Amino acid sequence: MGSCNRSCQIWFNSWVCWLEYLILKVSLCSISFISSAFLFCRCGSLLSYSDFRLLACEFFKIVCQRKRPADVAVCEYDAAMSNIFQVLMNISQEFLTKSRMQPMAIDESEYEFGVCICETVVALGSSNMQCILVDGARTSHFLQQMLEYYQHYRIALHFQSLLFWLVALREPSKAKSVARVSGDTSPAGNLGSVGVSSTEKEKKGVSLFITDEIYSTLLDVSFKRMLKKSANSSSSLLELWNEELEGKSDFSNYRTKLLDLIRVIASQRPVIAAANIVQRINVVSGDANQTTKSPQDLDAMVGAQLGLETVVSAIFDGSGDYAKTDHEAKFQIHRTFEGLLQQLLSLKWTEPSLIVIHGHYLDSLGLYLRHYPDVVASVVNKLFELLTSLPITIQQQGPSNNSRQARLQICSSFIRISRAADKALLPHMKNIADTMAYLQGEGRLLRAEHDHLCEAFLIMASSSGIQQQQEVLAWLLEPLNKTWTQVEWQTAYLSDPSGLTDMFADTQFMWSIYHTVTFFEKALKRSGTKRSTTAPQAAITTTTATGYLHPMSSHLSWILPPLLRSLTGEIKAAKSMTISEQASLLGETSKPTKGQVAPADGLLDVQREGESKENNIRNWLRGVRDSGYNLIGLAATLGEAFFRCIDGSSVILALMENVQVMEFRHLRQLMHLAVVPLVKYCPAELWQIWTANLLQPIFVHCQQALDYSWSSLLREGRAKVPDSFGNLSGSELKVEVMEEKLLRDLTREVCSVLWVLALPGLNSGLPSLEQLGPVNRIDSSLKSLESFASSSLTGFLMLNVGTALPALRITVEVFSWTDSEAVTKVIPFCGALIHLAVATNRAELRQFVGNDLFSSIIQGLSVELNAVVSAELIGLCREIYLYLSDKDPAPKQVLLSLSDMKQEDLLAFDDCLSKTASPKEQKQHMRSLLLLATGNKLKALASQKTTNIITNVTTRNRGTVAHHGPSAEEEDRIGLAGLS
Repeated sequence: MGSCNRSCQIWFNSWVCWLEYLILKVSLCSISFISSAFLFCRCGSLLSYSDFRLLACEFFKIVCQRKRPADVAVCEYDAAMSNIFQVLMNISQEFLTKSRMQPMAIDESEYEFGVCICETVVALGSSNMQCILVDGARTSHFLQQMLEYYQHYRIALHFQSLLFWLVALREPSKAKSVARVSGDTSPAGNLGSVGVSSTEKEKKGVSLFITDEIYSTLLDVSFKRMLKKSANSSSSLLELWNEELEGKSDFSNYRTKLLDLIRVIASQRPVIAAANIVQRINVVSGDANQTTKSPQDLDAMVGAQLGLETVVSAIFDGSGDYAKTDHEAKFQIHRTFEGLLQQLLSLKWTEPSLIVIHGHYLDSLGLYLRHYPDVVASVVNKLFELLTSLPITIQQQGPSNNSRQARLQICSSFIRISRAADKALLPHMKNIADTMAYLQGEGRLLRAEHDHLCEAFLIMASSSGIQQQQEVLAWLLEPLNKTWTQVEWQTAYLSDPSGLTDMFADTQFMWSIYHTVTFFEKALKRSGTKRSTTAPQAAITTTTATGYLHPMSSHLSWILPPLLRSLTGEIKAAKSMTISEQASLLGETSKPTKGQVAPADGLLDVQREGESKENNIRNWLRGVRDSGYNLIGLAATLGEAFFRCIDGSSVILALMENVQVMEFRHLRQLMHLAVVPLVKYCPAELWQIWTANLLQPIFVHCQQALDYSWSSLLREGRAKVPDSFGNLSGSELKVEVMEEKLLRDLTREVCSVLWVLALPGLNSGLPSLEQLGPVNRIDSSLKSLESFASSSLTGFLMLNVGTALPALRITVEVFSWTDSEAVTKVIPFCGALIHLAVATNRAELRQFVGNDLFSSIIQGLSVELNAVVSAELIGLCREIYLYLSDKDPAPKQVLLSLSDMKQEDLLAFDDCLSKTASPKEQKQHMRSLLLLATGNKLKALASQKTTNIITNVTTRNRGTVAHHGPSAEEEDRIGLAGLS
């Protein structure tokens, strides 16, 4: 008996080894190997054995993923795939039949096999559809199986089928193109049997077999599976998505795929999609007179609302397809949505949760209202009815808080409808304004709700032109002007830090200030015309020349002064990091804590109570700070209308006063929201007033702070940042991760400022290297650096030594820091410096570029993470050597100082450069020289393997002390030091 068991085990192992060999072989083999009918027959027979079926199925899956190469015998390949198709269809049908007739008889191992079979037929249909389309009956059979998988109660099978239907429907051109079948002349059993020519067959492909019934079934299943499994889910047989499913994307990605499929179907079959979504809404809504719903019903209604929004968007998205729809289809679509809208207008729900859903259903029809504006008045009246049906209260706890949130959501529905309906709302603006004034006069409209509705007004006005926007802004801003410009509150609260503390004692006034600042921000966002950001200087010149005046221009002079005084306060409470900020830095997900500033439909809801006063103050400071910075940044995009209407010194003082004590995340926000736009859009004639004074304190502080933190990280394994993490619960490793993330974020933002300085639109007077002529030009033919001061922002910066020196130190140091993204951002600035060094007669600049910058770039090539930008770095090295080595000895000295460089190697390199004018060949010569001169130690060049750049975390051992960057003696040896 023992001998028999050993023989069976040997036999089993031999089959397993053979299958594993086939799996490996098929991924590398030639088509002739794949086309072996004998091989497929043997593997197909193993699908019936539980011990071998998973490996056999894996073999077929790899084969099915292969696409037909162009250089093979078509008939042989297609015949092999047809054989595979028959094998898979038979085993797949057996599984589906048993699953349908005896679902409880399928155990987990058989279910696992079913998933593998489904994946395999999906691979076959996605990669080799031409072998299925050759026969009409075969195609119909295949699509019916894929539809049954999509309907399957087990979500893993449904998910695999979803991937197929997305390919088949979203990219019909690809599916159609594979219908080319050589020698397809059979009069029966193929597409020709249904009266379709070969050309038409190629044109229509799979779509010819997808019936209206299939479309309806796909929609019905998609709507039902829109929800995630939760405590509210019923115990039905249908398996909903849950986080325990392995090998899948997260729920948001899964639902995105569902919505994509719904969108594609709605664009192809709008009548069917409209009818199906309305039917789904009627099912999940149940009895319209029922005033309360279970949590399960609410979830289903939310899912149906997402479906409605997707269908309406696909049909009426403004692409022009709806205008081309035939009259009968338009009539049916209009009648379907008109019926739904009448149902929604007649509803009398009073529960806050139901009212929120009610409002979302109405705003989901926004694009429909754009095409059928006759019903807009009814929708507006209904929204106000929903708003006023909820009690107004300032209490923040208990059921009343739900009412307040519901009221805000209804106001947000106005915003969404304003975006979607476009000009359809213009005739109703006066009615909306009158209703707002009436409600406000009666005390039935809170300030946050008023701001929501005002933003909707701004969106409405933006669709009607500048004049209408100016009138609306005048109406909206006049009441704020009277309060905002009062000297009394500014003197009481903004004159000194103690006054700001007094403001925090007046909660109502404190939040009134916040709402005022955020509304100014929204007014700038929503008004005016869209501006190009690719060439800022050119855009400013154009708008000025044409007499364009932004509708907010006349209001900036009274808005900004009090705002600037509000930004100067720096309270300790604002520095402590919240739980959500910690989670964001750690890459975790965290819901906003109660009382925390969090975005809600583009607006901020900050009036929550129940938290400590310190938390309230922190929310206010951060909200006003971020909105204030963004407001200034948005105002800067107006160009001269902004820069000439306000004193630059007051703006710079307000922004820079606390730079030295700012934590890294605050400093990054300042640069991202305010500094970058101010630099980018400042007129050239105002650079001295604005840009120089703004950048000097930024660069001086950031250079010192970054140098200290990076040195600490690279030498000690810990980035020391000034940010306060509060009472962090967890290991010290979390603190280290957050500190390093903050350091990298700030580094990249500083390099973004340098990137802006090198924008072509801000350096229009800087010639290209090709325009500068021969490389051996003498200094007497070069221009002075001053001649570029008005046409090149980089050139202007180099004349301001106090600003230039820290900027240049950051530039050379960034190459020794292990952050390839920061290096990417600083490369254009390096290019601009090289151009200036070549074009001007400034010896100090030439010395810096030829020595310090050249050495730093080469050092940067020793960082393996910089492999992603190695070509750009080699290009910079080529420019420095090619255009400066004849003017200054520094580039050659730098190369000769490399460990393995010899004089004869450099001479040979010069000889190679002299024999070619091709930049590509010159870069290749430079690359080869650097590898030779460093003994192949430049990791960014030497490694030919794909670099893992998911993170920029250094691979150095903790606690080791390695030398990075220039030594202490060399640190001050910077090329422009002689100018100071």
